[in-house]
This record gives sequence, structure tokens and C-alpha cells, in this order.
Amino acid sequence: MKARRPCPIVLFAVPFLLFMSAEEGGRVSATMDFLGKLVNFLILFGGLAFVMRKPLKAMLAKRTVDIGETIRDAEGAKAGAETKAGESRSRVAHLEEEVRGLKAAAEEEGRRQTERISRAAAEEAERLKKLARQEVEEQVRLGVRELKAHAAARATDLARERIRKRLTPELQAALIDKSIDRLSRLNEKSGSR
Repeated sequence: MKARRPCPIVLFAVPFLLFMSAEEGGRVSATMDFLGKLVNFLILFGGLAFVMRKPLKAMLAKRTVDIGETIRDAEGAKAGAETKAGESRSRVAHLEEEVRGLKAAAEEEGRRQTERISRAAAEEAERLKKLARQEVEEQVRLGVRELKAHAAARATDLARERIRKRLTPELQAALIDKSIDRLSRLNEKSGSR
């Protein structure tokens, strides 16, 4: 490092030495003008490089480390993404198989439910037939009972009408007399015993 220290001092001194020439007498040639600008450029950017060297070096080293960490993180993320992609591909491959299995299970369950519903419907139909039969039989019994009652009432009415038509007041008086005689005889027989 000590070898580099004279270099900045020399750079600072060269412009002064160039412009101290007595021969020129106030006229500056194009070459000297160019060399002056070149020296000024070198001094300016050399000084900046000298002053900014350590911070720039530290910044570039930090940036290199950050980029390395970012690359490692990206590689880790890439590996994780590839793992997840592989898992997703395997899931997708098994998904079709799972769908087929679920579809078969659903069809089997549907068949069982259909059979269960069919059995329940058949049992319900049988129960309704039995109830209908019982109701019809009860209606028939009630109808027969009503028919018998109606027939008996009608027969009684017809018999009453026939008796009324045949029974004249003279016949009625004769029947009453006959009944009284019969009762008298029965009473006499029971009184003699």
C-alpha cells in the first residue's frame, strides 16, 4: 500500500508542472490542452476511485453475498416447487383412479338405495292392498247388514200392508173374540190344576 501513495501525489503535481513552462508565454497548444484535460480527468476520477474504493468494495462484496443468498433461496424455492409439482403430478395421476373408485362406490350405493326403495315400495304396496281388502270387506259387511235391515223393514212394511188390506173390521173382531176364547180356556185349564 505504501507503494501506491506516491501515485496520487504525483497525479496532483503533474498539472502544475505542465502549466509552468516559460516558453509558451500564455499560448496553450492543442496537445497541452488535451493533456491538461486528460490529467484533470485522471485526477478527478482517480481521486474518486481512491476515495470510493473501500465503500464500493464493501458494497460490492455485500451485494455479492446478497445475490448468492438470493440464488440459494431461489434454488431452494425451485427445489420445493419441483417437489410440489411432482406431488401434484402424482396426485393428478391418482386422481383419475380415485374418481373411478368414487364413481363405482356411488353407483353401488345408488343400486343399494334403489333396491331398498323398491323393497320399501313393494312392502308399502302390499300393506295398502291389505288395508284396501280389509276396508272393502268391512264395506261389504256393512252393506250386507244394511241390505238385511232394509229387506227386513221392507218385508215388515209389506206384511203390514197385506195384513191391513186383508184385515177388515169384522175379521178383526172375530180374531179378537177367538183370542179371548183361547185365553179363557187356557185360564180355566190352569185354574183347575
